[in-house]
Amino acid sequence: MHLSHAPDAPAGDEISFDDFLKVDIRIGTIVAAEEFPEARKPSFRLRIDFGPAIGEKKSCAQIAVNYVCDELVGRQVAAVVNFPPRQIGPAMSEVLTLGFADEQGEVVLFAPDVKVPNGSRLF
Repeated sequence: MHLSHAPDAPAGDEISFDDFLKVDIRIGTIVAAEEFPEARKPSFRLRIDFGPAIGEKKSCAQIAVNYVCDELVGRQVAAVVNFPPRQIGPAMSEVLTLGFADEQGEVVLFAPDVKVPNGSRLF
């Protein structure tokens, strides 16, 4: 299955509700952000606090086109917290920070419009 980021792409293959529940998407607050010049695309290394049950996790996110590193700390973001860690160049990414493509195909972060407790799960 190939996923397209294009806004006019058809919906993906049908899945069961149980399949959806296997993907653990949580809200966390960015507590640290730094530039990641070793990445192929403009990226930042993030440290995100998902609350006491999950703790802080690292993520490499290709968001440098639409965001300024210094303005990310304190921002809430959504991330998949139950994928295996992935090596991204010299960094380890422990969670997949979620976003949508803007009109230029660059990532816009996915976050609640009202602050929620860190660790809150998407349902």
